[in-house]
Amino acid sequence: MISLGCTMELSKIKANVMKPKGLAIAAVAQFGVMPLTAFLLAKAFQLNPVEAVAVLVCGCCPGGLLSNILTLLLQGDMNLSIVMTSCSTMLALGMMPLLLYLYCQGFPNLVHAVPYLHIILALAMTIIPCTIGIAVNHYKPQYSKIISRLCLPITIVVTLVIIVLASFTIGKQIFTMLTPSIITIACLMPFIGFVFGYGISSIFRLSLPCRRTIAMETGCQNNNLAASILRLAFPQELIGPLFLFPGVYILFQLAESLVIVLFFRCHQRFFMKQKEKDKSQKIVAYAEVVMDPSSATA
Repeated sequence: MISLGCTMELSKIKANVMKPKGLAIAAVAQFGVMPLTAFLLAKAFQLNPVEAVAVLVCGCCPGGLLSNILTLLLQGDMNLSIVMTSCSTMLALGMMPLLLYLYCQGFPNLVHAVPYLHIILALAMTIIPCTIGIAVNHYKPQYSKIISRLCLPITIVVTLVIIVLASFTIGKQIFTMLTPSIITIACLMPFIGFVFGYGISSIFRLSLPCRRTIAMETGCQNNNLAASILRLAFPQELIGPLFLFPGVYILFQLAESLVIVLFFRCHQRFFMKQKEKDKSQKIVAYAEVVMDPSSATA
């Protein structure tokens, strides 16, 4: 998070706060689209009450830190991404109890089981390191480049290694303990979030980097928070293996987002490179015509 903060600029952060169009759209997508998606999927697959609650808890969570890393890989607006993650985490203090109350009627003790301390800790883990990175970038920009080049790639690699090792150690157990309906929902929810986040921001004609940023923020939930709520809200004999649902969600979330990053990088490398080459050739041809009008007549 310190290295991500080193990519941010105070002027751009201020611009996002003073003109919060992107933040407003992201909040609507995060706390409007995802909870409704979770509710509709739970109804469509006819989940039992406990399964439905597990899905709804994930859908009502704020954005996670994974969206910031994915935004960087997709060349999105890092300033908007960090501000969005911080704002969605702060809004979660009020929105999560409200959304869980609206969508989880009839499930006792769930509304009162939201771990506010965990949400505040997630907020602190976002804001404090980023503030350090922003300060370094503002006062010592020469060091911020070193931090970004060294720390961020190492962090991404270590994160991927941990997720791969976790999938090998508990992956088989997760997929044998959960039902096919739950696994299908875990696969569909991130994809729907990515699509609707990008679509809503496109309707309001935001820039391409902002569209990619909002798409990642919408599809990436704070699954650690979801797992904490499921453990705190229900006794183990009632929730059973459903506390593993956030783990399945994050596996599909990561896999689908990495596919998006792969397609984006291939598009940038081949299509955009060819487009720039064609544009350069046209400029050269036009310059030749201007310099030698007789060649155009011929």
